[in-house]
Amino acid sequence: MGAPRLNRRKYDKPKNMWNSQRIASDHALMREYGLNNMKEIWKVQTELSRIRRNVRLLLSQEQKSVESDIINRLVKLGVLQPGANLDALLDIDDRRFLERRLQSIVFRKGLAKSMRQSRQLITHGFIAINGKRVTIPGYLVGVNEEAGIQYYKPIDINAGTASASKETGSSPQPVGSDADVPQTSEGEAVKEGSAS
Repeated sequence: MGAPRLNRRKYDKPKNMWNSQRIASDHALMREYGLNNMKEIWKVQTELSRIRRNVRLLLSQEQKSVESDIINRLVKLGVLQPGANLDALLDIDDRRFLERRLQSIVFRKGLAKSMRQSRQLITHGFIAINGKRVTIPGYLVGVNEEAGIQYYKPIDINAGTASASKETGSSPQPVGSDADVPQTSEGEAVKEGSAS
């Protein structure tokens, strides 16, 4: 069996942990994209810094094969436009990666009413990509997968809300109320066993 695999962090913490400007901008991103915690932002920032580090290394060495591999990967993810060069890689910001998350795309396609609801739908297994259920809100969706995002099981996202009853024009009735009892044309309740 052997020793269990060592789980390592997939993110680096910021160097200046208590900088109020950084904290304010990260909180704004958390609210805008419906993220649960700072770790999700730090994962994106770590991936972005890793890409920038590799680009700076490539600019100093001029290796064309590795350069095209990095660009092709980011074009497939939809972060870059086709035909981009290495200088365009240095201009990428956090928002481009956050927009490619499954959670953001589900909300932008209108499958959920808010970012929080899209996160909930994904984690509860209501969203699928090309018929395969995906339960990870941070999954980076490729351009070729984006058209295949749909509901895995049927769901009415308006059910159970006050706005849903306003759309249908009816008011919600408690169970066992007079709405369940059939009525005559004069509005009187019909008793069971009586013929009209």
